[in-house]
Formats: sequence, C-alpha cells, structure tokens
Amino acid sequence: MSETTAAGELGSRTIRKVSKRVLPLVALLYVFNYMDRSNISYAQLGMQHELLITTAVFGTASAIFFLAYVVFEIPSNMIMKKIGARIWLARIAISWGIVTAVTGFVQNIPQLYIARIVLGVAEAGLYPGLLLYLTLWFRPKERGRAIATLAIAQPVAMILGSLTGGLILDHINWFGLSGWRWVFILQGLPAVLVGLVVLAYLPNKPSQARFLSREESEWLETEINKDYAPEQKETFLGQLRVMKDRKVLYMAFANLFAACGLYGFTFFLPQIVKQMDPSYSATNIGFLGVIPWIVGAVGMLLVARNSDRTGERRGHVVAMMLLAAIGLFGTIQFRHTPVAALICLSLVAIGVLGYLAPYWALASRVLSKEHTAVGLAAINSIAALGGFFGPYVIGKNATADDVSVGLYFPIACLVICAVMLSFLKVTKERRGAAAAHEVV
Repeated sequence: MSETTAAGELGSRTIRKVSKRVLPLVALLYVFNYMDRSNISYAQLGMQHELLITTAVFGTASAIFFLAYVVFEIPSNMIMKKIGARIWLARIAISWGIVTAVTGFVQNIPQLYIARIVLGVAEAGLYPGLLLYLTLWFRPKERGRAIATLAIAQPVAMILGSLTGGLILDHINWFGLSGWRWVFILQGLPAVLVGLVVLAYLPNKPSQARFLSREESEWLETEINKDYAPEQKETFLGQLRVMKDRKVLYMAFANLFAACGLYGFTFFLPQIVKQMDPSYSATNIGFLGVIPWIVGAVGMLLVARNSDRTGERRGHVVAMMLLAAIGLFGTIQFRHTPVAALICLSLVAIGVLGYLAPYWALASRVLSKEHTAVGLAAINSIAALGGFFGPYVIGKNATADDVSVGLYFPIACLVICAVMLSFLKVTKERRGAAAAHEVV
C-alpha cells in the first residue's frame, strides 16, 4: 500500500468516526435549543387568552429574547474557548432547560418578558460555540456538510415542536395547569438531560477523544491546523479588534437581514397556518406546520451538498434569500388558500434553511484561527438582532385577523441580504482546497 493511499484511508476512517460520535451530540444540543427558544410560537395559541396577549405583545415577547442573547454572545464564546466546550456547552443546555420549564409558571406579561430575557442570557453563545467546535473537528471540504448537519437541527426542532406543541395544548392539562404551561415544561426538561450527557461524553478536542487512536487524533489536528495562519495569542481587547474588521461587519449585517426573515417566519408560522382556516385546532396547526419544515430540511441538505461539491458559496446564498422572499410574497397572496399557502411556506423554509450551510462555510473562511471564536460570535450576535426586529416589527404591523400584512418587512430584509451578498467578492473554492473570500 502506498503512503498516499494509507494517508487517505487514515483520513477517511478518522472523519467517519468523528461524524458518528461528534455530530449526533452537537445536533441534539441544537435541536432542543431551537425548540425551546421558539416553543412560545405554539404556547401563545393558549396563553393569548389566559394572559391576554395581543399579537404585538407576542411579537415583543418573542423578540426580547434576542436582546440579552446579543449582549452575552461574545463573552460566552470567549469563556468556552478558555475552559473547553464540554463544561460550557453543558452549562448552557442545563440552564436554558431550567429557564424554559420555569416559563411554564409565569402569571402575567411582565413575568413572561423577564423569563424570555433570562432565557436569552442562558442560551447565549450556543450556536457560535457549536460552529467554533466544528472547526476543531472538520476541514473546510467537510465543514459545509457538518454545518448542514447542525443546521438541520432547526427544522427537526420545529417538526418536533410543532407535533408535540399542538398535541400538548389540546390534550395535556395535568394538575390543573393549562396546556400551554406544559408546552414549556415538557419541552424544557429534556435539555437538562442532554446537558448532562454532554458533560459526560463530549470531548473538547481530537487529542482528548477516546474514540480516536493517537495516530487518528494527531492526523486530524495536523490537518485542521493547516487551514489557519499561525496562532498568535492576544489579550481580550486584542481579540475584540475583530469587531472592526470590515469583512466581519459586512457578513454580520447581511446575516442580520437574513435573520429577520428566518425568525419572523419561525415565530409566526403557527398563526399564519391558523389564518388559513380559523377552525383549525392546535393539533391541526401543529401537523400542518411540520410540512414546510420537512420540505425545508430536504432542500437544505441538497443545497449544502451541491455547495460543497462545486465549492461555490455566494450564488447559493443569494438564490436562497430570493427564494424565501418569493415564498413569503406568495404566502401573502394565497393566505386563505391552504394548499397554495403551504407550498409557498415550503419555499420560504427551503430558502431560510438552505442559506445557512453555505453562508457559515463562507463566513468561517474570512477569520484567522485566533479570531474564529470572537469572529463567529460577533457575526452571530449582530445577526441575532434580526431575531429581535423580525418578530417585533411583524407583531406591531400584524392584526388579530391578518398576520400576513406584517410579512412585507421580512420580504424586504431578505432581498436586502441577497443584494448585499451578491456584491461579495469571492474566489471560487477548488474542490477540497481552501479559498479566499473578501468583501469589496
């Protein structure tokens, strides 16, 4: 066997092991994370009557989570880099699970706002932390698909959340507590269990992975280090200088507009489905609400695979943003025609989910190894403001009878993102090779 063949078999074997052992835990973390931040979208179908929540109040309650999330995003990623992923990711999961369950006991709107703010503090840093973690285990040519596996947690979370949320609302009223309270309690507690599993089984880096041989872990860390310039230690303030990098800021603000569309769609999907036919029960809404997410999940994987195969990122990202905008516009036009509206909602899901993998593969290439932790957190934290503006503006503009009138705002945001990224100057990646990405 030649040396080249042996090295190839070593690499293939190592990547297979990493994919089987690391990705399932990472994906599981994000499944419950995304479900717990967005389960208010189904809980509100019950709490709106008990707590007298209007559409505007719901939009604010959905959005306010992101204000605290943004503030603590960068510090969280820097702490994780210092103390290791295992302890910090476990802490995040356990704390957000507890906060979600406690939200089931709020008695009024101010308490709901406080619970959402605390949830934002608890969850801060998870997504960029997971992105950072994946850069320690996957080379650029595998990273797009690895990120897609992480990103697919979003539709999986919404599928689980939709199915269980509707059923819980209609059928569970244990101990005299309303169904919407059990949505928070029953969907929050599993995150605590996942956090304990992470604490027990998630390795910080390849050299600490018991499932890899010494030869495999050394090969992987050598390959990963080839992707970055030599690391230079910097102070806290030195690392924060990445916030001044025009490439980072450009990518972040483009992602902010994309997030307006993603989170506006996520939080208001149950109300859009209910608007198709006001006679739908919570269970009906839950079952119909999974259709766009299933279609979106399949589309996302196909887009990620094609982006990795061709090495092209920008075109995929721009196309997905425009597809999502078209889908939202179609949803407005066919809002009272269930079949047509669901088709349009499925196009939105393909767009906002298919965007994720090629975008983050693109973003991770503009950062040095030393600045990856802060840079990814900076991009994500600025973009998270879109999670505030999207639901908030939709809630303020929507009416009790017509949610769709608020959708013109996310449509505009998606188009702006597409235009911004279409002016992103990139060098096409060679298959299996790194490439430079620069903002004009």
